[in-house]
Amino acid sequence: MLPTLKRPSPIGLLLCSILFVQFGSALAKSLFGELGPWGVVSLRVSFSALFFFVVWRLKWNAKIRENIGSIIAFGLILAAMNSAFYAAIDRIPLGIAITLEFTGPLGLAVLKSQRWLDLFWAMLAIAGISLLAPINGFTIDLLGMGLALLAGVFWAIYILLAAKVGARLSGIEGLAWALVVSTIILLPIGIATTGSALLNPKLLALGAGVALLSTAIPYSFEMTALRSLPIKVFSIMLSLEPMAGVIAGLLILQEKLSVRAIAACLLVSIAAAGAARFNPTPPPPTP
Repeated sequence: MLPTLKRPSPIGLLLCSILFVQFGSALAKSLFGELGPWGVVSLRVSFSALFFFVVWRLKWNAKIRENIGSIIAFGLILAAMNSAFYAAIDRIPLGIAITLEFTGPLGLAVLKSQRWLDLFWAMLAIAGISLLAPINGFTIDLLGMGLALLAGVFWAIYILLAAKVGARLSGIEGLAWALVVSTIILLPIGIATTGSALLNPKLLALGAGVALLSTAIPYSFEMTALRSLPIKVFSIMLSLEPMAGVIAGLLILQEKLSVRAIAACLLVSIAAAGAARFNPTPPPPTP
């Protein structure tokens, strides 16, 4: 009798997804010295699009043509969100950047909520962010902070567009075609700023690794987990991302944060978990 394989735990899949995303971001940052943020982000979206089209064998069809306007808008936001985030982690530690970016979906959840309790979560997040203010000897790149917050705004818009596109197109189609739009926008910028380095086989392989870790594998894991995991549990677990970013930054990039910065990450994570507990709609899977 052949042994039967156990189905993977949805909690385990989601935890792996969170770790893959943040370690993918850490790997991306480690390539900035050779490719720069623009080179890395262009490789990430390009290889992600290629992966989805190869695996799912997507083709142009009437539905895509009918929704091309929404897809282009989706792709523009994807390009802007990833560009702002990569520019942010070029200036500030990964854990702080993901913490600040997380205020985007958190703010959206609070704005869409009619519960007074969510004002508490918003205030808790603000308290966490205030710990990152450059006062009392704490120093941080203000432009980097601004870029991370801007990435959070784009993330909130991404959530709204993902819901709109997802309602019109089935499966992976909307995201895959949006990644094509992002590639058309970002790849020329990456080539212009990076030049022949983008032809280096080793760097191309690492760029493909960033795409797999940051987008392709997490998306697949999250979609599998969502089949059996309650939406609220999914949303709450995503609040672990800031602390996962702290861990990835420490292990791969040797980014050591002060107690004050770690406390800020914890407060924003707690606020995100609290808001998600009462929010019936989770953020869409990893872009």
